[in-house]
Amino acid sequence: MSSKSLKPIIIAIDGYSSTGKSTMAKALALKIGYRYVDTGAMYRAVTLLAMSLGLIDSDGRVNEPKLIEALPGATIDFAVTSAGQRTLLNGNDVEDRIRTMEVSANVSTIAAIAAVRRDLVERQRVYGEQKGIVMDGRDIGTTVFPNAELKIFVSAPARVRAERRFKELTAKGEQTTFDEVLANVEHRDHIDTTRAESPLRRAADAIDLDNSNMTIDEQNAWLIEQYEKAASRD
Repeated sequence: MSSKSLKPIIIAIDGYSSTGKSTMAKALALKIGYRYVDTGAMYRAVTLLAMSLGLIDSDGRVNEPKLIEALPGATIDFAVTSAGQRTLLNGNDVEDRIRTMEVSANVSTIAAIAAVRRDLVERQRVYGEQKGIVMDGRDIGTTVFPNAELKIFVSAPARVRAERRFKELTAKGEQTTFDEVLANVEHRDHIDTTRAESPLRRAADAIDLDNSNMTIDEQNAWLIEQYEKAASRD
């Protein structure tokens, strides 16, 4: 079925860290000609901003007033290049820097700050005004776009996710251990699911996807099937 014959919709992909949400969302958007927005990258960019301004101390405590003061003047955007989609912070390409373990260790703490979430949710909603968008994160189907036509909730056991993340980091040459990555995944799960402001949870009308034992091709085919069903409904 051609995507041109289907109505434009909002596709919300939520789930736990390191489930491959961004990879699958990006591939789906490319396949159907939609815009892709990586909300996790937006929170990582704010985390990098806080780190660069010295607003996170050695114990992981955040100077929230100073960060909230700095947020309105910060621009976060995306650029599509020959190397793929890149995250821009104040016009600078920070894609590689936001994917480090140092940022990963702090991003859930930053994402739990209510004022940060409210700021980024408003930015995210602007992206979806014209529909034809794939957005992934933790609260897209519950908070950002509760009326999205298609909601997917992705999960996999923590050890499976940690193994994927560990392989990804070591392939990039980052020095870490599997136990460190697993601890980070479990820590992020705890913060994401227990924070007061829009915690990670499955929307009541979401379709579950446990991709523990799926190949990339199987996963992508399944996503296309769900998209075609949702976009053809009256």
